[in-house]
Amino acid sequence: MYNFFVEPSQIQGNDIIITGSDVNHIKNVLRMKVGEELSVSNGTDQKEYRCGIEEFREESILCRLRFIKEDRLELPSKVYLFQGLPKADKMELIIQKAVELGVYEVIPVAAKRSVVKLDEKRAAGKLARWQGIAEAAAKQSKRRIIPQIHTVMSMEKAAAYASAMDIRLIPYELAEGMEKTKELISSLRPGQTIAVFIGPEGGFEESEIRLAVESGICPVTMGKRILRTETAGLTILSWIMYQLES
Repeated sequence: MYNFFVEPSQIQGNDIIITGSDVNHIKNVLRMKVGEELSVSNGTDQKEYRCGIEEFREESILCRLRFIKEDRLELPSKVYLFQGLPKADKMELIIQKAVELGVYEVIPVAAKRSVVKLDEKRAAGKLARWQGIAEAAAKQSKRRIIPQIHTVMSMEKAAAYASAMDIRLIPYELAEGMEKTKELISSLRPGQTIAVFIGPEGGFEESEIRLAVESGICPVTMGKRILRTETAGLTILSWIMYQLES
């Protein structure tokens, strides 16, 4: 079943209007026909609007609602991934997999050891591409929302943004005590907001860890091995998903 996102205003009673690039995708790539069924989400609730294609128009597709399914596919807590900017196209992989694992927002962080430096023009282009990857991953994994990808933040701004969140974790290679990590993960409960900070290649500098601790962000260990930046975030997100859904 193909899944598409629309604005709430595009759901008008039993009529659902699909517009934008999805029109070409449905008509010319998927080659769907009148009467075929598809799934629609409005990005604001956890409902699946199952509908059938009623009419192909020049710039839109009219669908007719068949039934609404409330499947609660989203995690019961909002998880925010603060990802230190990695090299090359690693950020694309991280965003794709983080969205599949249920992350609510991704906040790129310009850490001191981040090799990548984005000027305003490059940052705008990257953000548009990253948001498109998030949307595609949300469709593929049948999410009910499209997670927001933020503009790049400094570590100071990222710590301030996370300040109101209930649980704030920062994996750090010098942190000790796996039991503490287990206790924190096992203490997670539905309804909490959870922030996870992941460093770039080379990790966070000590000054950034001090800033994090002063801001109430808790350093944790992820075990005896050093994980790559694209592995660390996905690992701890998997732990969080397992805890919240078990």
